[in-house]
Amino acid sequence: MLSFESRKVPLVFKQNKRAQRIILRLDHGNSSIIVVLPKRTSRDEGKRFALSNKDWIEQRLDQLHEPVPFLHNNVIPILGTPHRIRHKPNARGVVWCESEEIHVAGHEEHVPRRIQDWLKLEAKREIETRAFQKAESVGKKIKKITIRDTKSRWGSCTSEGELAFSWRLIFAPRHVMDYVIAHEVAHLREMNHGPKFWKLCGEICRSMDSARLWLENHGTDLYRYGRF
Repeated sequence: MLSFESRKVPLVFKQNKRAQRIILRLDHGNSSIIVVLPKRTSRDEGKRFALSNKDWIEQRLDQLHEPVPFLHNNVIPILGTPHRIRHKPNARGVVWCESEEIHVAGHEEHVPRRIQDWLKLEAKREIETRAFQKAESVGKKIKKITIRDTKSRWGSCTSEGELAFSWRLIFAPRHVMDYVIAHEVAHLREMNHGPKFWKLCGEICRSMDSARLWLENHGTDLYRYGRF
């Protein structure tokens, strides 16, 4: 743990043989500090490095917004539009959405899990529909789409045509989700970030520039939802 005047923050050490130096990274999902250690670097060295950068760490922690757990009456965005959670213990069904409200049936202790399960299914449905359409438009096929709770990237693409996306994109505005999908689909043709890649990405997502700016300014906000 790294102690500050008003809080304590976990330090999580990760070895990376390819790292050339010690790297500090804020894990927005868990409000912890990742200390990446190069080969032959001890945890004590990593801890000393973190201690020498306490001011930088505290500045990043101060930028974190208050968590918004999936509980009755809290408001969360669905594709950028605010929705209020309504717990209806005596209602039939599980989770359904209407009039910008998310209704959850059953016992109160099951509300957070049911909301998260529902959100992941919504994310999968939205992402798969758009991804397959975009892949067809560039003459490529997707082998597989996986929805994950990633911490370091919003999406990824392998040379075998397998795409992965963060389910937390369901909170982002539509044009932002659309850009992340376009980004990974473009990698089906261009496995790089060269001029051809960005040209293709812009062709299948007209709002690319504004979406990239939104993610840069607000992307970390997406990690606050569902946290206690």
